[in-house]
Amino acid sequence: MVEGASTGRAALELLVHGVGGATPEKMLNDPRTVRITGDETAAVYRRAEDADADAPAADANAPSGAPDGRPVPEAYVWSNLTSGNGTRALWLLLLPFMVVNLAHWMRPAAREGTRAVRLYGLLVRLAGLSLTVLLVAAACEVALDLTAWQCAGTRACAARHSWLGFLSPGGSHGGWWSTPGRRLALAALVPTALTGLLWYLSHRTWRAYESQEPLDRVPEPEHGPVHTALSRPGFWYGRRLVARLRAAHTAAGLLTVAAAVGTATAREDHRPGGPAVLDALGRLLEVSLAAGALAVVWVVCRRGRSENRLDRTLDAHLVHRLPLTALALLALTLLYTAWSRPHWHSSGRLAGDPAFGALALAQGTLVLTLAAVARALHRGRRDRTGQGRGAAVAVPPQGGAPVDSVSRRPEPGESAPPDPAGPAAAARPGDGERSALRGLGGPAVVMLACALGGVMSGGVAQRVADWLDGTGTSIAGPPVLLTWQASVIPVLLAVLAVLCALLGRRTWQLTRAERAAVVREYRADPGDPARTRRIARTRSMAALTDRGPLLVAVTATSTLFLGAGALVGASVSGETPVRATAAAGSLVHGAAQAAQALGSWLIGLGFLLFVTWGRRAYKDAAARRTIGILWDVGTFWPRAAHPFAPPCYAERAVPDLTWRITGWTRATGGRLVLSGHSQGSVLAAAAAWQLKPSDRKRVALLTYGSPIERLYGRWFPAHFGPAALAALHRDIDCWRNLYRLTDPIGGPVRLTGDDCGPEVDRAPLADPLAYGRTAEHPLPAPVLGHSDYQADPAFAEERARLLARLSPQLPGQRA
Repeated sequence: MVEGASTGRAALELLVHGVGGATPEKMLNDPRTVRITGDETAAVYRRAEDADADAPAADANAPSGAPDGRPVPEAYVWSNLTSGNGTRALWLLLLPFMVVNLAHWMRPAAREGTRAVRLYGLLVRLAGLSLTVLLVAAACEVALDLTAWQCAGTRACAARHSWLGFLSPGGSHGGWWSTPGRRLALAALVPTALTGLLWYLSHRTWRAYESQEPLDRVPEPEHGPVHTALSRPGFWYGRRLVARLRAAHTAAGLLTVAAAVGTATAREDHRPGGPAVLDALGRLLEVSLAAGALAVVWVVCRRGRSENRLDRTLDAHLVHRLPLTALALLALTLLYTAWSRPHWHSSGRLAGDPAFGALALAQGTLVLTLAAVARALHRGRRDRTGQGRGAAVAVPPQGGAPVDSVSRRPEPGESAPPDPAGPAAAARPGDGERSALRGLGGPAVVMLACALGGVMSGGVAQRVADWLDGTGTSIAGPPVLLTWQASVIPVLLAVLAVLCALLGRRTWQLTRAERAAVVREYRADPGDPARTRRIARTRSMAALTDRGPLLVAVTATSTLFLGAGALVGASVSGETPVRATAAAGSLVHGAAQAAQALGSWLIGLGFLLFVTWGRRAYKDAAARRTIGILWDVGTFWPRAAHPFAPPCYAERAVPDLTWRITGWTRATGGRLVLSGHSQGSVLAAAAAWQLKPSDRKRVALLTYGSPIERLYGRWFPAHFGPAALAALHRDIDCWRNLYRLTDPIGGPVRLTGDDCGPEVDRAPLADPLAYGRTAEHPLPAPVLGHSDYQADPAFAEERARLLARLSPQLPGQRA
């Protein structure tokens, strides 16, 4: 067929669901669906009656598509990428790694390739490396120090645990495994196995996610400057970097185990009068461990992401040799440690306090340095753009959404649409506040990741110590620093309780203000007070999302200062808080007792809840879906800072969407509306950025309940900032966004209309659709919030409008 000859072209609506997942039957509103392409992990579905809608018609002039001329709906279902089989429960162990990986993408907007940008990425990668060392060090503390060194070396503790009998000098009557070195060598298998598990999870998901190759498109000139890295060909192909980082972090974990075992043994051999050969071997081991640590740090710092092309290089020599060298060094260390030393006896603790203290100090230094770099980047951006205001962005008065001239007007007896300048809209941040925490979002999140890693490490150590020695009299227990860190948890919770009380008061005040707005918008005077109160409360609760930066800032700042205080207290006193304050006044001593006891209880409770949740998630698919919601938000970004983070599902989903869009539009020459809800709208925008500029003009974008600007634009300004969204608006040409004031996740995109197309945002949709009973709504209409946008008549209206606007620009069907 000659191009332009067809008058009836196919129309397709590609639906992408949001967080929590959805079934194709629900998305397509039909119990009979068929899979068009894909597998059990992610696939595209259609209604059974539409399965052959794209087949060539017998009449060349007949329109292709659905029989009634409507757009054919397709559903892209990707929920199994984050909530599949029971092994996904193991991803809970990776939570700190996921959080620190997010910080890499929270960098303030700045010109790519500058030293400050490279330094930012390097510091986040080093923070990620410290978390790996912290987790493995915690496993070493439990297995080597508490179990093999303290409990097995103490007759009273070993007597309470019969399975430790063969390790106890008294219980085994001086058996072969009862010497301290051999106990340590045997116990080292536990943290080694943990490191192997992390390597296995990362390698398995690397083969399934990072190895999914995106569409290798022929470069085309962009219509304007590129304002986001998401449009680069290699952005969703991090195979090389993840392989390098996985090798480095695996080696770091193995070297941590070797250091925990080897330094304790070398310290014994360095005593005066010890064997000269073992003393020399100990010093050689320490030099080798230091050299290995330097090699790991060099690999982490040497190379960042390569996004300008599909980088298929794998660095095979490095990927294989570095972990194997570390494993060989660990094996030699275990052999050296297991050597017979008849006069060596275990007492007290291993050198855990200096190790954990050095880690805490290094992490605090990294956070402060990262904050300085991020602040400099943010200030530089503001200086270049004139206080951060983008020319393509306009914010209506009081932070409300722009009023759309085609917004649906209420019919007689129906409620008026909500006022875009209402109290809840006014509570949302304006244009000058787009970047969360003034560019310090990344450092704050790194601080939270370190705190989360510390809580997990301290929780497992404290819980195991209580289990081994419930009386607290036979063994020394975990390092003093971990006890100090647990003791500041009640103080942190008290600070957060005060903040939550203030936010609750603010929400109550906003609810009162919203009642008048609800009565005015729905013309419900006097109306039903309970109904009015519920709508107003839903709006004010939805506005709490915009207070997230305040919560993160207070939590991160409090954690930094409390952690510094715990480090100073442990270093100066060398005792637990209770013992350190024994000579102080009764008030101080009593407060220390309460904080230490409550902190120990809270951290143990947190560990038990963590294990219980993971166990439930392993067995219960519904619980896995709940965890999957967390992964939906946290694992959208590629693994750029930590290879052991849960895998990036977008590295599979975005190429899936890009291949489908490109293949369908080129095969049919038809019209396509990319329709994304919630997190699906972020995937849809990412897929649109990956299209060639000529293909972007063939696709319309419909987003609803979208966090693109409200969450991603604020927390990830370098990639979803005003300039990036304005460029996408210019390239796509047809983009409409729907949101409600009752939606805690979705919000306006805040882009104005120009010569490329209409404004993106429609006025906020009425929610509920009707205040009381009407002819169209004889039963009370529900408050929908973040769900069921397609139930609003505005959805069909906007979809039809996009198809009508897009169709005159499209070429005809190709032969």
